[in-house]
Amino acid sequence: MIATGALEVLLVFLKLGLTSFGGPVAHLGYFRNEFVTRRRWLDEQSYADLVSLCQFLPGPASSQVGFSIGLLRAGFPGGIAAWLGFTLPSAIALVLFAYGASLLEGPTGGAILHGLKLVAVAIVAQAVWGMARTLCPDWQRVLIAIGAGVILLVLRSPLAQIGVIALGGVLGLMLHDRSSGPTSGGHLPALVSRRVGWVALTLFFVLLAGLPALRHLGASNGIASFEAFYRSGALVFGGGHVVLPLLRESFVAPGWVSDDAFLAGYGAAQAVPGPLFTFAAYLGAVVGPAPNRLAGAALGLVGIFLPGILVLSGALPFWQTFRQHRSARVMMMGVNAAVVGLLGAALYDPVWVSSVKTMGDVALALAGFILLTVWRVPPLLVVVVTAVGAVALAHANVM
Repeated sequence: MIATGALEVLLVFLKLGLTSFGGPVAHLGYFRNEFVTRRRWLDEQSYADLVSLCQFLPGPASSQVGFSIGLLRAGFPGGIAAWLGFTLPSAIALVLFAYGASLLEGPTGGAILHGLKLVAVAIVAQAVWGMARTLCPDWQRVLIAIGAGVILLVLRSPLAQIGVIALGGVLGLMLHDRSSGPTSGGHLPALVSRRVGWVALTLFFVLLAGLPALRHLGASNGIASFEAFYRSGALVFGGGHVVLPLLRESFVAPGWVSDDAFLAGYGAAQAVPGPLFTFAAYLGAVVGPAPNRLAGAALGLVGIFLPGILVLSGALPFWQTFRQHRSARVMMMGVNAAVVGLLGAALYDPVWVSSVKTMGDVALALAGFILLTVWRVPPLLVVVVTAVGAVALAHANVM
């Protein structure tokens, strides 16, 4: 019975993985239409509770919601089936791009890759703008975001990124009122036992602390790469785009991937459906040696999604109790404000610094931003327009 349910979940999420463009907010809309309105796998309040929980936790919110729906439908096999169906289409597309990126040589190919880097400028600028409006509505959180951005532009290390996230939580507790009463009770069904929840949380923290220790003891390149993906996935709050500075610090700073290849892949990730975290498949394929590129892509996918799944599985049994504590929510207000600063710093360096070289580049990046934010043009079309514009600029400069 569970196997049949898992297959049903896989097929439904595979369809969504092939058609869900537009980023995590759009994904949540697709999920609601499919599972609340059309199939009635869960009611409106249960879905809202799932979304609330996954927005609160680190990790890719839309993928965590999808995993939870699969879990509700067919247990853990259903959760894995939901993740596979939603993730594999975009992951396969990005691995193919990683294999084909080396073929984009010469003036035209170079212009296309440059156009993808300019797409990254527009996409990240849109993310900063939207997140700032939502997550920094008052002067306290604006100051937290600005302070976090300044710190990260001065101090460039993974420890600095972890530090500003933790500092944001502390400042959130200090600056916001915690005297109001608890939130209303939820309607989320019990999907995971408390024992399984404790095991998942324990494994989450053991890996978060143990993988860096193994890396410093001289572990293999595969473990070092897995640790970088896992750490990045474990520290993402507030939206999938936040993974950009975390992954860049882990892969570009040590010299594993060039800035050009990194941003070109990030731009290509905007052109495919499904979760943005599948960018890890591209990075894993690029980092891995030629015979092991597929293994590198698989390692990247598992590494970056695993912490989100573990922390979600650990939080589900305790969510109803935890959500009653106002201090937890105000702490996350500060964390999310710091995340805005983190992404804002990344928008300037490396995204803007390494991509925008001429006034033509400024115009293309600005056009992409306007298309996304004012005209609400789908990201896939913005990718095409920007790439074509970059090729036209390159040919105009040659002439």
